[in-house]
Amino acid sequence: MIFVNTILLLAAMVSAAPSIYDFSFTSIDGEEISMADFKGKNILIVNTASKCGYTGQYKDLQALHEQYGKDLVIIGFPANNFGAQEPGSNEEIQGFCERNYGVTFLLSEKVDVKGEDIAPLFKYLTSLEGAEFTGEIAWNFEKFLIDKDGNLVQRYRSKVNPLSDEIVQYLKK
Repeated sequence: MIFVNTILLLAAMVSAAPSIYDFSFTSIDGEEISMADFKGKNILIVNTASKCGYTGQYKDLQALHEQYGKDLVIIGFPANNFGAQEPGSNEEIQGFCERNYGVTFLLSEKVDVKGEDIAPLFKYLTSLEGAEFTGEIAWNFEKFLIDKDGNLVQRYRSKVNPLSDEIVQYLKK
């Protein structure tokens, strides 16, 4: 009987849907980071680019980080998938963000957020139900807000500013 229960438990674990906490990424300076490190915090995941019309949102992401950083983890994922607007190396991207916007929130190494080489985390995020929309990312600076339990709260298109009421009202709860 114990053997059967063990088999059933293992089968349930293997077939369980993945969670945000099952993923990891490499930071822009080469450190492997597990999303499980952020359990109990809200997470804002943003695909970024240094030469985009929305690049100024780095400033507002930094302000959001400074205001809510105790309960909110912001992670920028530089990607060159849209209009080749992130052509630089990880070192160049990091320098640009620090120099121009004082970025101190987490940045990942450059990744693909769509297409054949999509990063596993973004494949997962773009398949989640429950947000206003699902599917491929349309442009730079799309945002995924994850709650303290690892659930997708909402997904925001590029035009939604990080300091907008749509995002901040959730963080004030």
